[in-house]
Amino acid sequence: MALLRGLGIQCRFHGFTIEQRLQKGAIPTYVFWLAPKYIIHSWIEVYFKDRWINLEGFILDEQYLSSLQHKFSQIKNEFCGYGVATKCFSSPDTDWRGQDTYIQKEGIHDDFGVYNSPDEFYLEKGTNLSGIKRWMYQRVIRHFINFNVVNVRNLKVLEVENAQS
Repeated sequence: MALLRGLGIQCRFHGFTIEQRLQKGAIPTYVFWLAPKYIIHSWIEVYFKDRWINLEGFILDEQYLSSLQHKFSQIKNEFCGYGVATKCFSSPDTDWRGQDTYIQKEGIHDDFGVYNSPDEFYLEKGTNLSGIKRWMYQRVIRHFINFNVVNVRNLKVLEVENAQS
């Protein structure tokens, strides 16, 4: 939002929760029980050509999505897991074309609407982790998630390298 606003592009924050199952695979199974049933999440909306456009597909980079599509190549339509919840896994709307982009929309549970800033949203809604779960996430679990994401991102590259050996 800061970059968009710095460029003079009108934008706003859209808050919601996603279902825990959307994170299965990204969150290691041995710590999955620590994740809340509904995880607070968001996307940004930009005002473009006289309408608000949802930019929700920004969460995944091309290499990560491509590796997931390769790993689950038999799935073309509905997919939920690894940070993805879409009706069209083979070709989700994640690239900028001047219209809404989505990669997690099908996993939304609660839609809290729009806010002027993340601060405004979190002041009202708070976070959904507290106590030992929050401490574990901040100190340990997020590192496991990042490790899993790196492994998924590199999966396709490793398979190609192994096939060439």
